[in-house]
Amino acid sequence: MPEQFLHGVEVVEIDNGPRPIRTVKSSIIGLVGTAPQADATAFPLNTPVLVAGSRAQAAKLGDTGTLPAAVDGIFDQAGAMVVVIRVAEGTGADDSAKASATLANVLGGVDGATGAYEGVHALLAARTVLGLTPRILCAPGFTHQRTVGGVTGIAVAAGGSGYTAGTTTVAITGNGTGAEATVTVLDGAVTGITVTKPGRGYTNASATVTGAGSGATATVNLGDVANAVVAELLGIAERTRAVIIADGPGSTDEAAVAYRGDWGSPRVFVVDPWGLVTADGVPAAEPLSARVAGLIARMDNDRGFWWSPSNQTINGIVGTSRAVDFILGDANCRANYLNEHEVATVIREDGFRLWGNRSCSSDPKWAFLSVRRTADMINDSLQRAHLWAVDRNITRTYLEDVTEGVNAYLRSLTAQGAILGGRCWPDPDLNSAANIAQGKVFFNFDFTPPYPAEHITFRSHLVNDYIAEIL
Repeated sequence: MPEQFLHGVEVVEIDNGPRPIRTVKSSIIGLVGTAPQADATAFPLNTPVLVAGSRAQAAKLGDTGTLPAAVDGIFDQAGAMVVVIRVAEGTGADDSAKASATLANVLGGVDGATGAYEGVHALLAARTVLGLTPRILCAPGFTHQRTVGGVTGIAVAAGGSGYTAGTTTVAITGNGTGAEATVTVLDGAVTGITVTKPGRGYTNASATVTGAGSGATATVNLGDVANAVVAELLGIAERTRAVIIADGPGSTDEAAVAYRGDWGSPRVFVVDPWGLVTADGVPAAEPLSARVAGLIARMDNDRGFWWSPSNQTINGIVGTSRAVDFILGDANCRANYLNEHEVATVIREDGFRLWGNRSCSSDPKWAFLSVRRTADMINDSLQRAHLWAVDRNITRTYLEDVTEGVNAYLRSLTAQGAILGGRCWPDPDLNSAANIAQGKVFFNFDFTPPYPAEHITFRSHLVNDYIAEIL
């Protein structure tokens, strides 16, 4: 500070030192669905609304649609904080048309006139509207179906000539909707067409290549493709560091395994079969994603985000939509078959229990759902806790303050059992004079999460050594 004459005493506040880091909330559920009888004032369409464990507030959703039963299922597990997105039920000439219109409302997007988020994308507005970020996403009733009539691939029949990369496009037309693709051009010819969105509802479709060239033709292949809602939620989950609880088809083990094969992300957790819930005295099958989301929230609050939800009781169900046999230690039982293929299921052992630790990750490093969530919570907590560090001068004290703050946080997590250990340090190679001169500073940190005891082995030895005890 500049020197100035002073006859007296002054106090200069030094704003250096490490800052405490608080873990972000991990147990906030994002729920998307329909409720045609809802109070439109309390639950406006395509708007994030917080239901903080209040059944009285949830009652304003009415009795019809997917949301009332889903919120009830969540609250059967815990008084969770739920960000509710209500979408309109579709209209149409028949049930198929209504279902298709409802699905379009769930998928949503961005309003072209106002720029407002709609459908599942309204979850992205929760941070701005409510100051909360949902970490556990589900849309019961809309995530169990494989999409019928999607574009599975587009084969190039003739490459043509004269096309240029970047300006060549392909239009997919037919009686379905939503399919999109990109074109690869090499030496003026179309060499490949990649489907980026398979769309839905096609029974016939054609692809037309447009651009500076001519002569390119292609054939569209149709079939069943991955669930459109989960695919849409996945982009949101990756942006917000959330996980998706997806319902399996609820029909057969083979169908559940085929459904799981559509995904390779550690942010997708598939649960099958459905649960039986008593409604008006009669057990009825109900997707379990909302109850599993509530169970995860309960575990977060009771034990911590680093705990697996597996082997915990699911409240409010009286059975499953199909029998899943389970014998502890039997590698050939149906429950183990589903778990082996990364499908979580429900077993009956002192109540009905969620059984399965594994996400749909194609990378074994992120196989366990709890590992993915532990990394998410730590990464997001550190990112949000360092707004104070942005735009400060990069000095030795600055490096020490940031490093010590992170190390103190990692020590705290270790003491809680959230991690086995961790460390932060400034990167000596990346923190070069050139990078620092551009305002760039780099810190490394590592940690080891606790892993769930999925496979326990007792090695049994029959010996005669203890006969001496009776002599």
